[in-house]
Amino acid sequence: MTIAGNWLDWTAERARDWIAVPLASDDKYSRGVLGMITGSREYPGAAVLGVEAAVRTGVGMVRYRGPERAENLVLARRPEIVRGAGRVQAWLTGSGMDAGTRSTETTAMVAAALAEGLPSVVDAGCLDLVVGGAPIVITPHFRELSALLSRHGIEATPQQLQQAPGEWAVRAAATLQVTVLLKGSVTHIASPAGMQIRVSGSTPWLATAGTGDVLGGILGALVATHAEQAQNDQNALAELAATASLLHAQAALRASAGGPIAALDVAEALPATIAALLGGTPGR
Repeated sequence: MTIAGNWLDWTAERARDWIAVPLASDDKYSRGVLGMITGSREYPGAAVLGVEAAVRTGVGMVRYRGPERAENLVLARRPEIVRGAGRVQAWLTGSGMDAGTRSTETTAMVAAALAEGLPSVVDAGCLDLVVGGAPIVITPHFRELSALLSRHGIEATPQQLQQAPGEWAVRAAATLQVTVLLKGSVTHIASPAGMQIRVSGSTPWLATAGTGDVLGGILGALVATHAEQAQNDQNALAELAATASLLHAQAALRASAGGPIAALDVAEALPATIAALLGGTPGR
């Protein structure tokens, strides 16, 4: 297997162009509305982590739909969240879900959301609902991508993917016809249009439960604030995914300061991380 072209190493300077800084004339709608269908009875906290990250990344509004337990936890943590259906600019689905235990109601809700054709981030338990050709970015880890490729007749173990993540990210993007953000110590992002981006420089302390849900929230917010570009340009989705990965990595470095972190720490570090990025001094 070979890859055409070279990998672009994503930088703070490039990421800065994808941060939507509000103007005096903006309101909550013009700043982007993100719809989220995340969490489950088994993993309600994933919804909280994703919502927290989205809000702290900068978005005008989050509309949340999910199980009652998850919804209650979300509203207790972030009372500004709007519950229920309504107009959105982008979707984030799947975080904290398991396709094997996903309810019929949730499946129908996610399928209807994705059928709207809006730019969407699809994670974890909804990867099986992805339809190629839509403005979608998926955010699997090695096991999830292995299972997804198997559904398309391509057999590769998680270990094989881990040995050549860039090659498999490119192959998955071409096969599935969606943008792929393959998580790892180095994140590899590939678009169906051929863009290939790497993001590195995080901390091993980031390998802890819930941080993937935080990444989903960051990316969902960025896509919602750049919905028109994401709708019309597959490479824009790749660059937004790279920016989300870079913010995730730098927020983890800031929160860690060399020591252990929890996922919520990463989300809480996002405003200061973004402020530093915009000021030209990324990192701790």
